[in-house]
Amino acid sequence: MKQAIVARTDIGMGQGKLAAQVAHASLSAYEKADSQLRDQWKRNGQKKVVLKGESERQLHELAEIAERDGVPTAVVRDAGHTQLEPGTVTALAVGPAGDDRVDSITGELSLF
Repeated sequence: MKQAIVARTDIGMGQGKLAAQVAHASLSAYEKADSQLRDQWKRNGQKKVVLKGESERQLHELAEIAERDGVPTAVVRDAGHTQLEPGTVTALAVGPAGDDRVDSITGELSLF
């Protein structure tokens, strides 16, 4: 079990902003997962990987693939209070789900 969070590299987020957006994505996708997935992921250490995303378009494409496969997802849009314009897509969480299911969607991406 794991969760992959894909964060955009093309919008110049600072480290703190990046950390916050990754956290938002992780929690949002977790909340969308069914109770069995949530419990299994929690029992197994809540494994996460943070990956590099190239663009908003890429994040939406990955989200569509995950949704078709029945994997929980969350696309995060920034509120625009600090570094980014309101509504800027910053991150995508895929999972929690089985490692193979998450890897089939995000396995080609590089670690952040």
